[in-house]
Amino acid sequence: MATDFTEETAAAAVVDSFADTPDPRLRELLSALVVHLHAFVRETGLTIAEWQRAIDFLTATGHKCDEERQEFILLSDVLGISMLVETISDRSFGTTTASTVLGPFHVVKSPRRQLGDSIDLVGAGPPCVVGGRVLSADGTPLPGAELDVWQANDQGYYDVQQPGVQPRGNGRALFTADENGAFWFRTIVPSHYPIPTDGPVGALLAATRRHPYRPAHIHFIVTAPGHRTLTTHIFVAGSPYLESDAVFAVKKSLVVDFTPVADPEQAARYGLAPPFRLASFDIVLQPEA
Repeated sequence: MATDFTEETAAAAVVDSFADTPDPRLRELLSALVVHLHAFVRETGLTIAEWQRAIDFLTATGHKCDEERQEFILLSDVLGISMLVETISDRSFGTTTASTVLGPFHVVKSPRRQLGDSIDLVGAGPPCVVGGRVLSADGTPLPGAELDVWQANDQGYYDVQQPGVQPRGNGRALFTADENGAFWFRTIVPSHYPIPTDGPVGALLAATRRHPYRPAHIHFIVTAPGHRTLTTHIFVAGSPYLESDAVFAVKKSLVVDFTPVADPEQAARYGLAPPFRLASFDIVLQPEA
């Protein structure tokens, strides 16, 4: 390990310190991280005060995390890192449904519900039905696929953001697709909303004069035996901010029409009164290698 620590030798000295790391991938990642971080510091002439401010920012980001909110995921999202990682992961799976970010408000255990149940426990907002099929890349239906679903309400808030206002589990469900890989559920059309701005990430957006808004969407994590787990959204066609999502997660293939339906007979089949909205789409999973 080098002992003459200068601007020119610093990165190499730290990389050399990882030489005995047993895991080769960990060694590769740490070495590349050090090389790029050192290059950034040299290129920008980073000052001690600026580095301390960065450390304070990251510390505050950690303090803002709890069981209901992950500020580091939010930071990763607004810097475009989350979607970059997803895009790199997707590059060999072009025939399947595109993946997107997890977001900071996923709850590990969504309530189990039956197909056709409503995930809206409040009754506010335009009613809609969401449905489709889960398929393998070759078009084969995947019976028994599981779909973890969550969304904001018509005011743009998740249940965990409004304890005492929304019942826990509002806008959330875990469904099992039927023998044909089909799924459907009732809900309300979600609203576009701002990501939380009361923490360090919000301060970053304000300092850079970026808006915090996300277009209206519904989250999905879809799993099936022998297939790659998919984390994705569907976005409501026509929603504001489709062209400027604060976390860069919109993909055109995930924008879905929530079509108005006024037919009383069709509404009755879904246990609704007209008018309502209907969103139909299929989710295609990639088989595991």
